[in-house]
Amino acid sequence: MVKEGYWYGLPLVLMAGGLLGSKLYVSGAIFLIIAFLILNFFRDPERQIPSESGAVVSPADGRVVQVVEEELEGRPVRRVSIFMSPLDVHVNRSPISGTVRDVSYHKGSFRVASLEIASVENERNVFSVEGEQGTVVVKQIAGLLARRIVFWKRPGDALERGERVGLIKFGSRVDILMDPEVELRVKVGDHIRAGSSIIGITRSKT
Repeated sequence: MVKEGYWYGLPLVLMAGGLLGSKLYVSGAIFLIIAFLILNFFRDPERQIPSESGAVVSPADGRVVQVVEEELEGRPVRRVSIFMSPLDVHVNRSPISGTVRDVSYHKGSFRVASLEIASVENERNVFSVEGEQGTVVVKQIAGLLARRIVFWKRPGDALERGERVGLIKFGSRVDILMDPEVELRVKVGDHIRAGSSIIGITRSKT
């Protein structure tokens, strides 16, 4: 479990204990259930990171809601958008090994994260990872309920494929933007897991 979970969950557990100690069993049970749901949200399971050469792994748990071709700063990219429900693990991971190059936070709205417009209008944190597989851009996007994006890394930090980089609280969306030549391994509707599901394969150009 990530440390943020204790900040949210433990006060609820203490309140539940106090209520149960006062024989307010129904209220205590309600607080215990809420505490369990909060702690479950912040769970952080270990993942088996693929060792396949050229693998680009998912940065997030959730359902693939879009696969589209678009442009980023004048160059073509393929965007894969992943919707994270409140029941999904919300720890985000690096899709490739490399170095964090750019990190930028953009204020915005809090539209439903499954909508395409959320990619450009919602509050978001955008970072890029540059490595032997090229450059991959990841957008952590706040949703209707998620209003807190956490990113633990800084420009210049070295990352391993599948390494934890942050989280988004209480339902959200993550976009990954890759070179169009990356061979996709997912499609719309697929449920994928951060760090262990392969989004695509970067083939050597030599």
